[in-house]
Amino acid sequence: MPVWTLFGLQRGKATIDWPFAGDQDGQEGLCGMPRHDPARCAPDCEACAVVCLPGAIRIDPGPARTVQVDYGRCIVCQLCIEACPEGAFARSSDWAFGVRRRDDLVWQEALASEPGRQLPGKIQKVFGRSLHVRHVDAGSCNGCESELQALNNPFYNLHRLGIFFTASPRAADLLLVTGPITYAMRGPLLEAYRAMPEPHWVMAMGTCAVSGGVIADGYACGRGLDGVLPVDLYLPGCPPNPAAMIDALLMLLGRAPQRVQGGHLGN
Repeated sequence: MPVWTLFGLQRGKATIDWPFAGDQDGQEGLCGMPRHDPARCAPDCEACAVVCLPGAIRIDPGPARTVQVDYGRCIVCQLCIEACPEGAFARSSDWAFGVRRRDDLVWQEALASEPGRQLPGKIQKVFGRSLHVRHVDAGSCNGCESELQALNNPFYNLHRLGIFFTASPRAADLLLVTGPITYAMRGPLLEAYRAMPEPHWVMAMGTCAVSGGVIADGYACGRGLDGVLPVDLYLPGCPPNPAAMIDALLMLLGRAPQRVQGGHLGN
């Protein structure tokens, strides 16, 4: 008997029950997106904006000089928490930041009355039970790819959810894109998109794909996937963890709610 077979029989089932049961998502102790409390901001303080590498935190130049936070540009470096003298930015374990509209990653003080939006019924009807994903690395540092690989390990076992990776865009329902979309990769990316059968969807995964990250508007790339392809799902993070990827994919299929609205993470 192979040693790994014996090991598996001795240890038993390794796959978690989450997200269908329990709360063991494998992200205990995770350092998530920093929480923002504008009521604690000191007048004329710019400490958080000064240290923010990707420009996710900016100061409104108007008379009020309010702090603007864009989680779509956040790389979760935690420097804003360390620099803020008033505690307006605090540590959290918030990771489920998948959204369908880019604007929902920008912090807003006043929220709309509805907690979120329903996904198009067409997605539920066509792909409610399965989804085939074609991944394209458009200039990533491979941080997102290292987390993607974890989806198929025994712990997360993505196949149990009816979600599969495919090598050919001709067999794909979803184009999952990582990286800041370098100019050299735009051509191959567009070719993969055009090869996909209708209907199909696009997901920008990782802060680089969502906004360009720390290298936005550099010599080799622009500001992520917007303007290159129509994006149906945004998932920031540097990199997003496997649980966040699963949550976002299930949200696309209508099997999980969108938890973020106006930069606020709900339940």
